[in-house]
Amino acid sequence: MFCDRCGLNFLPKQSVCTRCKRVPTRYWFQLMSLVTLLVAVLCNGLVALFLLPRFAMGHNSKFIFRAWWWVDQNAALYGWVLFAIALLAWDYFVWKEARPKVKGWFTRKLLTFSLAAGVAPMIPWWIPAGQPPGQFLSLIGKYPGLPAILAWAVVLVVSVLLCIDAESRDYLLGHGRTLSIVSTAALLVVLSMTIVGWSMTL
Repeated sequence: MFCDRCGLNFLPKQSVCTRCKRVPTRYWFQLMSLVTLLVAVLCNGLVALFLLPRFAMGHNSKFIFRAWWWVDQNAALYGWVLFAIALLAWDYFVWKEARPKVKGWFTRKLLTFSLAAGVAPMIPWWIPAGQPPGQFLSLIGKYPGLPAILAWAVVLVVSVLLCIDAESRDYLLGHGRTLSIVSTAALLVVLSMTIVGWSMTL
């Protein structure tokens, strides 16, 4: 990759230019896109925690609040599946040639384990060979949200492992322009739905 200031060609694994010691613009795009996406998720979480239950369960609840509440609940329970499948597809099609053997093997095993743990409770009872252990099923029955929390934790750990290294982060996030568009659109959707929904209740 090339430095935006001095034009020096340096490796993606280096976070700064070796000549002028400046951070490339694409890294700033990536960082600000991730921060914007985090703000959008936090805003949505705060709205879902404090406003949506009251507005969605009320007698005069509007369709927008019920639909938003339903989407948030299902995204919290099953959204990790899309992220895990997307990361596995990216690992196979994009990162295949440049991934380190140990790190690539470890991230693939983590994602495969999370998918297997999430699918295990859905295995029919009449397949004895595929049934998970009884302690696992009793633990799920006692804490229904535990598989989703563990699966989200695995996806988060894999994402952090990939983004810590500059080279794998560059493969995953690209130039940051697409991610910046997606993150800004997500933030605008959350803010606009909050404003529209709030105005409907006044």
